[in-house]
Amino acid sequence: MEFLLASAVGVMTAAGIFLILRRRTFPVILGLSLVTYAVNAFLFATGRLALNAPPVLNKYEDVAYTDPLPQALVLTAIVISFGMTAVIVMIALSAYLTTKNDHIDISVDKKTGEER
Repeated sequence: MEFLLASAVGVMTAAGIFLILRRRTFPVILGLSLVTYAVNAFLFATGRLALNAPPVLNKYEDVAYTDPLPQALVLTAIVISFGMTAVIVMIALSAYLTTKNDHIDISVDKKTGEER
């Protein structure tokens, strides 16, 4: 199970970085979302999930428990990533509406001064 989760985190991270390196805004936003999902899955896995285990340590019983701190961190990270994705989408939409182009780096022709 650990290999499957580690592979999923690695594939999501690789795909996210690949999309972040694109020249258009929409793949960059999708890449940032994929990297966020990979980080959330990694944080969630650090809690060492145990099946049918209580989320709180009981001082009277010596049983395995699930650590609630990574779950709280993931919940906070989901909320923050949703807000930041909304901000990035609005910035990208504003840039598209002002320039009529969704390329990230706009090169300028030195001879004519026009954008390509």
